[in-house]
Order: sequence, then structure tokens, then C-alpha cells
Amino acid sequence: MKIGFIGLGAMGAGMAGNLLRAGHSVAVYNRTQGKADVLLKNGATLAQTPSDACRGREFVITMLANDEAVQEVVLAKGAILDALQAGAIHISCSTISTAMARCLEVEHHRRGQRYVSAPVFGRPEAAQGKELVVVAAGQPESVAACMPVFAGLGRQTIIAGTDPAQANAVKLCGNFMIAVLIESFGEAYAALRKSGVDPKLFLEIINGLFKSPVYETYGRLIAEERFQPAGFRLELGLKDVRLLLQTAEENSSPMPLASVVRDQFLAAIAHGQKDMDWSSLARVAARNAGLGA
Repeated sequence: MKIGFIGLGAMGAGMAGNLLRAGHSVAVYNRTQGKADVLLKNGATLAQTPSDACRGREFVITMLANDEAVQEVVLAKGAILDALQAGAIHISCSTISTAMARCLEVEHHRRGQRYVSAPVFGRPEAAQGKELVVVAAGQPESVAACMPVFAGLGRQTIIAGTDPAQANAVKLCGNFMIAVLIESFGEAYAALRKSGVDPKLFLEIINGLFKSPVYETYGRLIAEERFQPAGFRLELGLKDVRLLLQTAEENSSPMPLASVVRDQFLAAIAHGQKDMDWSSLARVAARNAGLGA
């Protein structure tokens, strides 16, 4: 299949590489062209602009940081909306607001194009190893057409519904639960350290109880304080919790715990942690316990 791929950050580069290995024809675009070098050596073609990445392509995938980046690449004059051929599908793998997903669906439909939301769960190593979980939503025939693409990106695809915004709601709620897990580990580890107990011993117990790779990954990162380089920057974690609270307000669904976690993210950023991994949120609990983290 002919695919355009826009956004070659920590996640996007691995995803585009897996599409190449799956045998697809991939044109790649990134504002910093040097990030495309490895992909070009492996058979990708370089697009000079986002619109170039769309021309003659059946699909274009965006993997961008936030709503603002998506708006610039998709909705601006001369960008994806103006370049994508009729019937082609824009797949947004970015973690964006439900409001932005609804806007993208309307604008693509207006031009005879198709839109599918397909955010992914997994850290950069999962993107590299094709271990992502894809959560897709959109018109059934459009989602069905995307399945070979999803198969090249991850180990599992879950259909969230026929409204693209449903996939984004799932992603935001999932990231919220991971953020709560990180906060829980931070509070538990702080209490254990003050009680003279090694957090790694506690992690061994938790892994035995829950047998979850998510607990294992984040519990170990926090226990070992491996917060750099960031697999997912803390400021993006704050962005996602804010987007979740926006969605909750749209639906009149109180989420008091999300508000608490948002404030913990703000405290972390106030202490200069915005470019650390979001697991460094645990440092807030440690500081509050007087541990000097």
C-alpha cells in the first residue's frame, strides 16, 4: 500500500520503519529532515512538505504531539486537506482531543476524503518492536480498509466504535489510568522508603499480584529513577490529562482523581521536570514526603 507518514519522533520513526518492513511504500515527512535518514536508507522516500507526503497516497498517517501540531499539518492552507486525494484516508495516531477528532472528521468528509482515529498504546520500544496496541474508530468500511496498515504497526487492533472521537476518548482514559498508576507508585515508594523498605522488593510483590507489563515497566523506572531520556515527556502527560478533563466536562462526567493528578503534573513542571519521562511524576510524592527528590 502507498502510505504517507508525518511525524518521526520517538514513536513515529519506529512505526514508519515497521510499515517499510511490512512491504508498504512509505513517503515520510518531518520538520527536522535528519530524523528521516535511517528510514530513507531502508527504502522510504522523502517528502519535502506534508502535502508532498499525501500525493498519490492511499493513506496518510499523522503521529504528532498535540492538537496545535495536527491543526498546522492538516487544516492549514496547502496542507493535508488540500493535498489528499478523494477517497484516501487520513489515519491520526496522535493523542488529540475528542473535539479535534470531530473537527477532522467533518473537514475530511467535506472534501470527499475519509478519516480514522487510531491512537496507540505503547512506549518507543514497543513502537520499534511492533508491539503497539492500536485503538481505531471510524466508519466501518474505512476502518476495514486500514486493517493491513494497523497490522504493520502493532500486535493488536481494537475497534472502539464508528465515531472517530471514541478512539481518542479511550486513549485519554487509558493514559489517565497509567498516570494514576505512576502517582500510586510514587506515593507507595515514598512511604516505603521512609519505613526503610526497598521499593524494588515491593515491586516484586506487585508484579506477582498483578502480572502486568505496565506495572513492571513503570514500577521499575520509578524504583531505579530512570527518568531520562524520556520515552514520553512529562509535559505531554499533563497535556493528556487536560484533554481528558475537557472530554469529561463535555460529557458532564466528574473525574476528581484526574484533577488531583493534573495538579501533581503541574507541581512536577514547576520543579523543572517537563522534559523528563512522565514517570518522574513520582518525584512529587517523594518531595512531599521530605525525601528531597
